[in-house]
Amino acid sequence: MNKISIKKILKKILVIKPSSLGDIVHSLPFLNAVKDAFPSAEIHWVVAKGLEGLLENHPMVKRLWIINKDHWKNLKKIKETAIEIKFLFKELKAESYDVVIDLQGLLRSGIFTYATRSPVRVGFKEAREGSSLFYTHRVEGGKEIHAVDKYLKIASAMGCDINDVKFPMPLIVESENVKKLKDNIEDYAIIAPGARWETKKWPSDRFGKVASMLDIKTIVIGSSSDAEIAKEIEFSSEGKALSMAGKTDIKDLISIIRSAKFIVTNDSGPMHIAAALNIPTIALFGPTNSVKTGPYTNRKVIVSSDIKCAPCYKRKCKSIKCMYDVSVEAVYNAIMGRLYEISNW
Repeated sequence: MNKISIKKILKKILVIKPSSLGDIVHSLPFLNAVKDAFPSAEIHWVVAKGLEGLLENHPMVKRLWIINKDHWKNLKKIKETAIEIKFLFKELKAESYDVVIDLQGLLRSGIFTYATRSPVRVGFKEAREGSSLFYTHRVEGGKEIHAVDKYLKIASAMGCDINDVKFPMPLIVESENVKKLKDNIEDYAIIAPGARWETKKWPSDRFGKVASMLDIKTIVIGSSSDAEIAKEIEFSSEGKALSMAGKTDIKDLISIIRSAKFIVTNDSGPMHIAAALNIPTIALFGPTNSVKTGPYTNRKVIVSSDIKCAPCYKRKCKSIKCMYDVSVEAVYNAIMGRLYEISNW
């Protein structure tokens, strides 16, 4: 790998990684490595609106640039968006960043990188949508590699020590909502039934059945879009599950996950938060590859079906056989086998 020539004293570094929730969690070891190598540098971060809770008040991040990228997709507001982006580019350029790193690797993030006019603009050689054209330095990330290790390749190229992989999660003061929840339930597990793709979702009634078989309460988490399936799980659990879907923000979500005994989850953002917090994780995988995007922890069990077409990376599928072939018994046995029989897990 070609090393990037970085001066020893940096004043400002910009990281461009707007989304998604899981991807930002994967970026935290990169943040840790860079901050260790350049402790006096201010680190700024471009993040999508709605996900800023993961980085707000983070001791390693001096400033957040919150972009409303979903709002920008509205063609009816194109003039307003153009003015907003123009002003943002002007502000980014005025910061005079010593180094800018694009971990997103898409056309929009590449343009953001170039707009800073930083003398050192770093990204992946294989970045998509032509974004690599906007970089001054390109690092080969690789395809069959976990996202965490891929991001750390850039840190290594910058001269950072990447041997000690740490996830510096933000310190969060628990809200009254979470305190009340934890006061009412002592020990609990978590079910995270949501996912960005429909093809990554295990049936809700099966989550409920698993919850009914456990000897502790289960909290069902998710966004407001997961509220309906969370209620279905609650109903199927025979009184063992409690839905908090749509009732928490990201900070509450982190607080709830932090105290859980374990989590049963689809391939989703909460799965990555749990792994970063070292919470035992039972992860259900179908159309995606657990080697590349699975929970980055030793305290995990991957449950999947033995089907030849997986992983296919399809967001739509008529049968979703890879997920429907995962049985309740397989998930329950994974929990019992790893959580209750191995004391040092």
